[in-house]
Amino acid sequence: MERSPLSIKWLEAFQSVARHGTVRDGAAHLGVSMSTVSHHLSCLEDALGVALLDHGRRPMRLTVAGETLLRRVDEALWLLGMGISDIWSDDLASLVRRLRVAHIEDFDTDVGPEMLHAMVEAMPRCDFSALSRPTHEILDLLQAGQVDVGLASSMEHERLGLIEEPLLRDPFILVVPASLAGGLPDLQGLALTTDELPFLRYSKTQLIGRQIEAQLRRLGMRYPERMEFESTHMILSMVAAGRGWTITSALTFARAQRYHAELRALPFPGKAFTRRISLYCREDLPESIRGVIDSSVRNAVLRRTIDPMITRYPWLAHQFALIAPAPATTG
Repeated sequence: MERSPLSIKWLEAFQSVARHGTVRDGAAHLGVSMSTVSHHLSCLEDALGVALLDHGRRPMRLTVAGETLLRRVDEALWLLGMGISDIWSDDLASLVRRLRVAHIEDFDTDVGPEMLHAMVEAMPRCDFSALSRPTHEILDLLQAGQVDVGLASSMEHERLGLIEEPLLRDPFILVVPASLAGGLPDLQGLALTTDELPFLRYSKTQLIGRQIEAQLRRLGMRYPERMEFESTHMILSMVAAGRGWTITSALTFARAQRYHAELRALPFPGKAFTRRISLYCREDLPESIRGVIDSSVRNAVLRRTIDPMITRYPWLAHQFALIAPAPATTG
């Protein structure tokens, strides 16, 4: 068999620079020096006899040949990663040296630290990094290869190269000031009090904000767009101070423990609706590692979030719950 003149390191360097736009960013992603990446690119272009990058453009752009090659490099490196993961077995989980995790901010306080602690114990030779981002950024980072694992809201369209494991059913709830007397308010009644008790809404740039707004439209409810926030902390602190009411999710509410004494969490008075939180992993991550992560996340979510919330708000039982893992396939 004729030996290929190409090096995998050259192809990885080319892919990284093409995806990140500059030699500097591509090198940072790979954890190597700029000179090393430049050398690999030069070797690849020399071996192929064509220019792959237009070095005279800022930002740097792929040539036609570079765009053609990138499609095949993406496919080849993905298949190589899948092949490696296929030969790794459960007892070789310690071979994973680095795991990059991204999660939504709802896991910052309790779930994230406990989850990472469990993963460190299960994979003591692995280096971990964790960051908090909105759902759309997490999915973009996964597809760009900048993180390996993501905990995010489920989005209803296919994400190539990712495995989605539904994790948590997270119902939306009504949150009002504890000083608001009476039984369960209705949305129409709240609509009539907007001057003295306005609706504090999430920004529509966020997935959670768009989900809530879509449900209100389905119910025919309209509220003045007076106050809109990206920060759950800001919204719930204002509700606790008696300056408004809001709709949020049980998971989001759970992490705001410092305000719970000043808040009333109530079932959503209209037709119930939920969001789904999923565990996303890159397809080239070994199955044994995905199993360790899934178990760590589920245990942390159950112990630190679901159980305490249901103890305090029994009406959440069967609504706020883990989603059973899909049965393993055989064949």
